[in-house]
Amino acid sequence: MIRSHLFRLPSRRIAVISLARRFNAHAAVSPKKPDTAPLSHIRVLDLTRVLAGPYCTMLLADLGAEVIKIEHPVRGDDTRAWGPPFAAPLPEVEQALEEGYHGESAYFLSVNRNKKSLALSFQNEGGRRALRRLAAECDVLVENYLPGTLARYGLGYDDLRKINPRLIYASITGYGQSGPYSSRAGYDVMVEAEMGLMHITGEQDSSPVKVGVAVTDLTTGLYAQSAILASLYGQERRGGRGEWLDLALSDCQVATLTNIASSALISGMGGKGEMKDSGRWGTAHPSIVPYRGFETMDGYMMIGGANDNLFGKLCRVLGTEEWITDPRFVTNRDRVKNRDLLEELIETRLKTQPTKYWTDALEGTGMAYAIVNNIPQTLSHPHVLARSMIQETPSHPICGPLPVLGPAVKYSESTVGVRMPPPVLGQHSREVLMGLCGMSQEEVQKGVEEGWVRCWDGVHAGEQDDGNGNGSRVKLVE
Repeated sequence: MIRSHLFRLPSRRIAVISLARRFNAHAAVSPKKPDTAPLSHIRVLDLTRVLAGPYCTMLLADLGAEVIKIEHPVRGDDTRAWGPPFAAPLPEVEQALEEGYHGESAYFLSVNRNKKSLALSFQNEGGRRALRRLAAECDVLVENYLPGTLARYGLGYDDLRKINPRLIYASITGYGQSGPYSSRAGYDVMVEAEMGLMHITGEQDSSPVKVGVAVTDLTTGLYAQSAILASLYGQERRGGRGEWLDLALSDCQVATLTNIASSALISGMGGKGEMKDSGRWGTAHPSIVPYRGFETMDGYMMIGGANDNLFGKLCRVLGTEEWITDPRFVTNRDRVKNRDLLEELIETRLKTQPTKYWTDALEGTGMAYAIVNNIPQTLSHPHVLARSMIQETPSHPICGPLPVLGPAVKYSESTVGVRMPPPVLGQHSREVLMGLCGMSQEEVQKGVEEGWVRCWDGVHAGEQDDGNGNGSRVKLVE
């Protein structure tokens, strides 16, 4: 039975994937050797959940690292339950799945490709023993538990460095390993609020709002990836030693305030008084006019007249050349002073024609402009498709091939990208425990019976009567 909140391949999605395949097939990319992934020699032990940590480890996996994702043996990563939407199982396997299974969460699928799933609990000594063996075989460990949590189980940095002195151990937390807030749980939206981002986001005369995606989590994931790569690069200079990387969402958020923070810091220098708060500006720029989103007859578009020359070009497109010499608008300083009047005049003019009229008129002028697209429009945008930003995974064992976002960086020689679909919970438990930890089949089975490990061995057809005279059905094996 197909549930209404599961997603299949609607016609629009088929069209997007079809276009993506067509553009990707004709992309001018030099032939690459299959072994040129930059991190193909690196193994990562991933003890992270939700977004910041999984995003970091997915980026490492895209670069070729072998990433072993540790998940709770019953519920897995928290985001496996975050939906709808869920990717629906293939019709031929759906009847075999356990009651209450909703499909694979789109949230989980977004940041867990190219990883292996080991469903294991470290609250059991057998699980802790397996993790220590794994840590001895890995180059990098990434975790996002509250400070001190893993140390209580003998899995902290000081514990594991004794087993593997080369281990690079990255800890991602809300507020870091030190400081008055270090014991607080860290959530993206809370850090956005606490560390200034929410205050500067939203319209000038409205309440503060959060950013549309969990940008603090994503930024922290990017910082974590960069820190890990830097530590790997500098490892031999440290005599081969690993190190502990302390990453905090709060630090990463404050660091990305950049020019906004600099303006406040500089305004308060030299005893000039208190630091000035820039406040919220919506889509506008505090120091450049015009530079914001405007409404047209049928939508919205961004326009940026970042200097006097560009402002003149805009005036000619709008048919308002008289504004070029109007003393209220001659220089950017004049335009900033008369912001409200000028922006109202521009929007009144833009509302007389549909968006496409204005984009066609602005094309080739050198003006900075853009349509405000929604998400489906973005994902089917011809430039997005031409840049291979929509790709397809190899077949997922339950859901088949899945559309995913492609890597943002293109390499002329290195091989990066989507190699594996996001894993089923426990899909690689046997492979990892027997292959890397040296456990026997019997030892793994004992772990299953004791409840500290879960093994998913696939979905296959088997002869079994369902009680209604149907002798053949598909069976889920665990």
